[in-house]
Amino acid sequence: MKYFLREVALSILISLILIFILSIVLSETSVSESVIIPVTIGIASFSLMVGGFRISRIKKEKGILYGSLLGFIYMIILYLISSLMNFEFNLNINSIIMIVLGILGGAIGGIIGVNFK
Repeated sequence: MKYFLREVALSILISLILIFILSIVLSETSVSESVIIPVTIGIASFSLMVGGFRISRIKKEKGILYGSLLGFIYMIILYLISSLMNFEFNLNINSIIMIVLGILGGAIGGIIGVNFK
């Protein structure tokens, strides 16, 4: 369990760093704000691919399962924090897409990690 928590924390840290970079790009350039949602989904998926890769390298088996579980835990934490900050617990299409792609990102990272030589 400690490996999961460490890799979830690493994935969150990677996401925070990349979102900080995105915020600088948005504030200092003329990039449209319409890119925020797709880029944020991409950042979360990438972060979970890294976490899924690392956890499956540690476990050395069941990469798709461990990666998916890591993605699910990350998405639950992200959903709870987001809902608490917005004072509303609801799911919209962007939330569902982000949850599915997050779990898939973790699973893909897990598959790559367990098969990485």
